[in-house]
Amino acid sequence: MAAGTVIGVVAAFLGVGGSVMTVPLMRRRGAEMAQATAMANPLSLPMALTGTLTYILLARNETAEFGSGFAGYVDIQAFMLLIAGSWLGQKLSAPLIGRIPDKLYAKSYLALLIFVLLVMVIVQ
Repeated sequence: MAAGTVIGVVAAFLGVGGSVMTVPLMRRRGAEMAQATAMANPLSLPMALTGTLTYILLARNETAEFGSGFAGYVDIQAFMLLIAGSWLGQKLSAPLIGRIPDKLYAKSYLALLIFVLLVMVIVQ
Protein backbone atom coordinates (compact mmCIF):
# COMPACT_ATOMS: atom_id res chain seq x y z
CA MET A 1 0.00 0.00 0.00
CA ALA A 2 2.87 2.38 0.79
CA ALA A 3 4.52 1.65 -2.57
CA GLY A 4 1.18 2.23 -4.32
CA THR A 5 0.75 5.58 -2.58
CA VAL A 6 4.23 6.74 -3.59
CA ILE A 7 3.65 5.53 -7.16
CA GLY A 8 0.31 7.36 -7.30
CA VAL A 9 1.76 10.64 -6.03
CA VAL A 10 4.74 10.57 -8.41
CA ALA A 11 2.59 9.48 -11.36
CA ALA A 12 0.03 12.24 -10.80
CA PHE A 13 2.76 14.86 -10.31
CA LEU A 14 4.60 13.86 -13.50
CA GLY A 15 1.48 13.17 -15.56
CA VAL A 16 2.39 9.58 -16.31
CA GLY A 17 0.52 6.35 -15.77
CA GLY A 18 1.30 4.40 -12.65
CA SER A 19 2.58 1.55 -14.80
CA VAL A 20 5.79 3.49 -15.50
CA MET A 21 6.87 2.60 -11.97
CA THR A 22 4.63 -0.39 -11.25
CA VAL A 23 5.89 -2.57 -14.12
CA PRO A 24 9.57 -2.32 -13.10
CA LEU A 25 8.58 -2.99 -9.48
CA MET A 26 6.66 -6.14 -10.47
CA ARG A 27 9.51 -7.24 -12.73
CA ARG A 28 11.89 -7.02 -9.77
CA ARG A 29 9.46 -9.25 -7.89
CA GLY A 30 9.70 -11.89 -10.63
CA ALA A 31 6.64 -11.21 -12.78
CA GLU A 32 6.84 -11.71 -16.54
CA MET A 33 6.20 -8.65 -18.70
CA ALA A 34 2.76 -9.81 -19.86
CA GLN A 35 1.72 -10.36 -16.24
CA ALA A 36 3.27 -7.10 -14.99
CA THR A 37 1.65 -4.99 -17.70
CA ALA A 38 -1.69 -6.75 -17.28
CA MET A 39 -1.64 -5.98 -13.57
CA ALA A 40 -0.47 -2.38 -14.09
CA ASN A 41 -2.95 -1.44 -16.84
CA PRO A 42 -5.96 -1.11 -14.51
CA LEU A 43 -4.02 1.64 -12.69
CA SER A 44 -4.14 3.86 -15.76
CA LEU A 45 -7.82 4.81 -15.62
CA PRO A 46 -8.01 5.88 -11.96
CA MET A 47 -4.65 7.67 -12.27
CA ALA A 48 -5.79 9.49 -15.43
CA LEU A 49 -9.13 10.50 -13.95
CA THR A 50 -7.63 11.66 -10.66
CA GLY A 51 -4.80 13.57 -12.36
CA THR A 52 -7.14 15.20 -14.88
CA LEU A 53 -9.60 16.26 -12.20
CA THR A 54 -6.75 17.63 -10.09
CA TYR A 55 -5.43 19.78 -12.96
CA ILE A 56 -8.94 21.02 -13.72
CA LEU A 57 -9.49 22.02 -10.09
CA LEU A 58 -6.00 23.51 -9.59
CA ALA A 59 -6.66 26.12 -12.25
CA ARG A 60 -9.58 27.54 -10.30
CA ASN A 61 -7.12 29.58 -8.23
CA GLU A 62 -5.14 30.81 -11.26
CA THR A 63 -5.72 34.24 -12.74
CA ALA A 64 -4.46 33.28 -16.22
CA GLU A 65 -7.09 32.66 -18.87
CA PHE A 66 -6.54 29.52 -20.90
CA GLY A 67 -9.23 30.35 -23.45
CA SER A 68 -12.13 28.38 -24.77
CA GLY A 69 -11.63 24.68 -25.20
CA PHE A 70 -9.90 24.30 -21.84
CA ALA A 71 -11.13 22.85 -18.58
CA GLY A 72 -8.61 24.23 -16.12
CA TYR A 73 -5.17 23.31 -17.43
CA VAL A 74 -6.65 20.55 -19.63
CA ASP A 75 -6.97 21.14 -23.37
CA ILE A 76 -10.21 19.33 -24.18
CA GLN A 77 -9.37 18.74 -27.87
CA ALA A 78 -5.99 17.21 -26.99
CA PHE A 79 -7.69 15.19 -24.24
CA MET A 80 -10.17 13.71 -26.72
CA LEU A 81 -7.45 12.98 -29.31
CA LEU A 82 -5.34 11.22 -26.69
CA ILE A 83 -8.30 9.09 -25.64
CA ALA A 84 -9.02 8.13 -29.26
CA GLY A 85 -5.35 7.37 -29.96
CA SER A 86 -5.01 5.29 -26.81
CA TRP A 87 -8.11 3.29 -27.64
CA LEU A 88 -6.84 2.65 -31.18
CA GLY A 89 -3.41 1.65 -29.87
CA GLN A 90 -4.98 -0.83 -27.46
CA LYS A 91 -7.03 -2.40 -30.24
CA LEU A 92 -4.03 -2.67 -32.57
CA SER A 93 -1.72 -4.14 -29.90
CA ALA A 94 -4.19 -6.67 -28.45
CA PRO A 95 -3.28 -9.47 -30.91
CA LEU A 96 0.40 -9.15 -29.93
CA ILE A 97 -0.14 -9.69 -26.20
CA GLY A 98 1.51 -12.91 -25.13
CA ARG A 99 3.25 -13.39 -28.50
CA ILE A 100 6.28 -11.20 -27.85
CA PRO A 101 9.13 -12.98 -26.03
CA ASP A 102 9.51 -11.76 -22.44
CA LYS A 103 13.09 -10.49 -22.83
CA LEU A 104 12.25 -8.56 -26.03
CA TYR A 105 9.14 -7.16 -24.34
CA ALA A 106 11.17 -5.99 -21.31
CA LYS A 107 13.86 -4.41 -23.49
CA SER A 108 11.24 -2.68 -25.64
CA TYR A 109 9.53 -1.30 -22.54
CA LEU A 110 12.84 0.06 -21.23
CA ALA A 111 13.69 1.53 -24.64
CA LEU A 112 10.31 3.29 -24.75
CA LEU A 113 10.82 4.79 -21.29
CA ILE A 114 14.30 6.01 -22.29
CA PHE A 115 12.90 7.47 -25.52
CA VAL A 116 10.18 9.35 -23.63
CA LEU A 117 12.75 10.66 -21.14
CA LEU A 118 14.98 11.90 -23.98
CA VAL A 119 12.06 13.60 -25.71
CA MET A 120 11.09 15.29 -22.45
CA VAL A 121 14.66 16.53 -21.91
CA ILE A 122 15.12 17.74 -25.49
CA VAL A 123 11.71 19.38 -25.93
CA GLN A 124 11.50 21.14 -22.59
